[in-house]
This record gives sequence, C-alpha cells and structure tokens, in this order.
Amino acid sequence: MLRWIVFIAIYCIMGFYSLQAIKTASRFPWVYYAFMALGLLVLGNFIYQFTFGDSEGSVLNRPKSYAFGFLIAMLTFEIITIVFLFSEDIFRTFSALIARTFGSSTEFSLPARRRFLSMIAMGIAAIPFGALLYGMYRGKYNFKVLKYDLEFEDLPEGFHNYRITQISDIHSGSFDNRKKIEYAVDLINQQASDVILFTGDMVNNIAQEMVPWKDLFSTLTAKDGKFSILGNHDYGDYVRWETPELKARNLEALKELQKEMGFDLLLNESRYLQKGGDKLALVGVENWGRGGFKKAGDLKKAVSQINKDDFKILMSHDPSHWEDVVIQDEYHYHLTLSGHTHGMQFGIEIPGWVKWSPVKWRYKYWAGIYEELGQYINVNRGFGFLGYPGRVGIWPEITVIRLRKKGLV
Repeated sequence: MLRWIVFIAIYCIMGFYSLQAIKTASRFPWVYYAFMALGLLVLGNFIYQFTFGDSEGSVLNRPKSYAFGFLIAMLTFEIITIVFLFSEDIFRTFSALIARTFGSSTEFSLPARRRFLSMIAMGIAAIPFGALLYGMYRGKYNFKVLKYDLEFEDLPEGFHNYRITQISDIHSGSFDNRKKIEYAVDLINQQASDVILFTGDMVNNIAQEMVPWKDLFSTLTAKDGKFSILGNHDYGDYVRWETPELKARNLEALKELQKEMGFDLLLNESRYLQKGGDKLALVGVENWGRGGFKKAGDLKKAVSQINKDDFKILMSHDPSHWEDVVIQDEYHYHLTLSGHTHGMQFGIEIPGWVKWSPVKWRYKYWAGIYEELGQYINVNRGFGFLGYPGRVGIWPEITVIRLRKKGLV
C-alpha cells in the first residue's frame, strides 16, 4: 500500500508541475481541465488494472499492457515538460535573488514564466508522447523483412544460396488484431525460404495464449521444415502457479502445441539438414540467459550427436549466451540466431546511419548481424511485443538470411 501512496503522490506532483506549462501557454481553462482529467484517467486505469482488476495475478495481460503504455506516454510528456520548467525556475529564482539583493525592491518576487519557453517544452514533449501512442496503434504491426547475405569459406556447396527465415518472440498473448497477424504470416510464407527457424518466446506466460493462433501459424511452410526452441517466457516462470505440477503441465502443453503446428522443437538437440551429399548441422538449445534468466541451455548436450567440423547453425534465444559461452567454445558456430531483446521496442534506426536503443546499455549484441572471431550472430528484433503494447522506431522483424559459399556465384 505504501508504494502505491508514494507513486500516486509523485505522479500528482509531476502532473501539477507540468500543468504550469499548459497554463502559461494557453489562455483557455478547458485545456487545463482536459489535461487534468486525462492525467487522472490514465492514473486511475493503471491503478485499477494492477489492483482491483488484477484477476490473473502476475500475468501481464492486454488490459494491463495498455494501462502501462498510456502511463508511460503520460509520464514521458510530463518529464520532458518538467525539465524545461525546472531549468526556467532555476533562472527565475536566481533573477529574483539578484533583484532582491542588488535592486531597489525589498520584496522577493519571481519573474513570470515565459510563454514561448512553455510552448517549446510542450512541443518537444508532444513528439515522444505522440510517437508512443502511434507505436501502440500502428507501430507494433509495422512488420519489416530484413535480408542479409552471409559468406563462408567452408559452407558445403549444396547449401550455396540456401535461404533461412528467422522469426522470434511471437508473444501471442499480446496480439489483438487477427488481420495484421494474418498479413505477417503471409509475409513470412512469401519469402519462400528453404527453412523457417523460430528462436523462442511463443507466449507471454501460458500455453493457452497460443491456442487462438494455432491454426494461423500452422500455415507457415518451408520445404526443409520448421524448427523451434524455447525462450524464457515459454517456461511459465512469470506465473504464480498453485502447484509445480500445473506449471509442468503448462510446459508440456506448449511443447505439444508446437508439435501440432508442425514445429520440430529442439531441446538441447541437433538435426542434420541435407542437400544431396552435403549436410548442415542445426543445433537448438533451451534458454540460457545472463542476469537472473533461466539457464536450461546445455550446449555440450546439444552437439553430442554431431561432428566438430560440421557447418553449424545454432538457435539460442538470448544473445548473452553467444557472448558469454558460444564464441569461446571449442566448437566453431558459424551462425547463431537469437532474439529476446526486442530492441526494447523503442529506438532510432536509419539504415547505414543510426542504430540506437536504450537496450544497448544492457546487451552488447541487441539487434541485427554481428561478427566475432569469425562467427556470426543475428539478433532478431522480435515478431511480437510485450509490456509496452507497441513499437517506436524498432519495428517487428522477419529476417531472411542467405548463405553463400565464397568463390561461388
């Protein structure tokens, strides 16, 4: 209860402070009241969804996600506005002190706020505020197909120009628009890749979230099949289960769902893909993540049935596994496919110019292709979304990677 009181108090203080910019910039009282009503509505909805409306315990459902998203948008507007107001208030305070000390007046009086500065503050604050709302309305379904060509000297000739489609982080429990997901599934199939690889987090919390989408994702096709691994959200670790048996049953249900959809789920296992007399080793590990995430991945077990000299593609959900374990392993993993970061669903990307997201402060390898010690990783930005129910600048991704053998056309 105390944390709610503190949170409400801080939110109201911030709202009152940022209201001063609106009062300075606008002469119409209805604008002030509209801002206060919006702020209280956002706060009230957030409190309701995470207390009285919280019938699902720790499960982050769609109503909670939207309540969180609107709160983030409102707080962003207020924080940016407050930065301008606070800077001006420091200037106003010093001006009043100088006037009181060296001027003829004996009274301490703050100069009036400057209207143009309040308008600038509101204008700048409106940009991320609008972007966050746009991300919730359209950005989360702004699917992009990103294509890469990767060359290898030791790629078996039969796999020259072999095409891989990677998807990751479906998070089906967040979906709220079937037509958009139908479009995205069609877009995946249009790539006509040789194989489809899914790198974890099919659900947010429970297997049941995938049931309404099972028929749709069952239509994904590739001539060499569909393969998958588990991500940290697939284990049901973020739900308060009544018994360990219910949690285990949920995981088995998700595994069965993947099988019914035509995915070959690799649980610290490997498979060989064949092209004539050539073969390629596909390795899949369970989730292994740094910083408190589940470490069920067993790389040694996963490669126990393949040869050290095989050309290897590793599926590992969390890119910290590649950084901490894979690239230093005695085996050479030519290409690793990961996801997990979502690119934080927020950032700025201008191909060839800028690629930035706050998630870079947590993950060194957070989006796109990286190379270390002659080994590649692709960190997929994710198909779905979680927490904040939108995307700004970091769009949902379908990756197509073409393998090429150096020296061949």
